[in-house]
Amino acid sequence: MTETIIDLSKYHNALSRRNQVVRMLWTIVWGVFARPLPRSVGSGWKRFLLRLFGAKIDRTAIVYSSAKVYYPANLIMERYACLASDVDCYNVAPVHIGANTTVSQGAYLCTASHDITNPLNPLVTAPIVIEDQAWVAAGAFVGMGVTIGQGAVVGARAAVFKDVDAWTVVGGNPAKFIKKRIIKDIV
Repeated sequence: MTETIIDLSKYHNALSRRNQVVRMLWTIVWGVFARPLPRSVGSGWKRFLLRLFGAKIDRTAIVYSSAKVYYPANLIMERYACLASDVDCYNVAPVHIGANTTVSQGAYLCTASHDITNPLNPLVTAPIVIEDQAWVAAGAFVGMGVTIGQGAVVGARAAVFKDVDAWTVVGGNPAKFIKKRIIKDIV
């Protein structure tokens, strides 16, 4: 077997200089004008800041102050969508969060990785879609290119690398089917 040499001194960041400047400005703006606010206080103000940097976010969506959004222009949040405390939304590619959907504390949404078959490890990206009425529980990881189906639940600390069917519950690492999600009638 031939030994392959990986030489990252030749690595090139594929993201444009403009993109890097916008991200730097965004980090400063969020850090100064939103992060100091307690949890979900100032939701309208935070939505304004996100929209200022290109996010498409419904007037009822909630983004907690400690949530991190890498690139607001790649964020879409529908009615009553929520990014809770300490969510890390690494949205190099688009992240679409459907209506009545919650991404809980400490979850990590990751739209990028590197091509490990190429010795220069170039960046590869794919969007994440979390459909309406879904719940990504605390500390879960959702990888690039994944669609979480309508009404699905990703259990706490789960690691999701493949699409999740609608109205199912998954958990574990890697995430596996646990059961169907059945909503009870409220009496």
